[in-house]
Amino acid sequence: MHMSDQREIAAPVAEVWAALLSADSLLHCVPGAKEVTGNADDGFEATVVQKVGPVKATFKGQVALSNLVEGESLTLTGEGKGGAAGFAKGGADVTLAASETGTLLSYEVDAKVGGKLAQLGSRLIDGFAKKMADQFFTNLQTSLEGPAEEAADADADEAPKKSLLKRMTGG
Repeated sequence: MHMSDQREIAAPVAEVWAALLSADSLLHCVPGAKEVTGNADDGFEATVVQKVGPVKATFKGQVALSNLVEGESLTLTGEGKGGAAGFAKGGADVTLAASETGTLLSYEVDAKVGGKLAQLGSRLIDGFAKKMADQFFTNLQTSLEGPAEEAADADADEAPKKSLLKRMTGG
């Protein structure tokens, strides 16, 4: 399966670049990641727990970085084995470009699955892979920008509601 997208991140290119090369950052950004160790030079090892349809599996795998052009582009290549559930492997070409609001991050992903996962059907797998990619880049964006303003507004809206509820219930 192949997918591509882009995101506008309100952070300088250097910050986005550093986040993509950090095991700590990847741990917080990869959905279901339980452990990420390693570094950009030697590659990363990760343990990720995911549920795809009826199949829940713990994947252990490696991610290597190549084609690094500092602050501009890189290629992530990874493979994970999930025991009886099967395997997943693929790669992503990521490019960064300075923009008016920070950084424009573009990506193209190619992925393949095998084993029980492949038996779930391409529609379910494609949807899951898109969701995973979206979630990763949303998490990256949130970690660099902080929570979205709507979340702060929602918290502000809750305070008067809680106060009113307290008065109504005598609490």
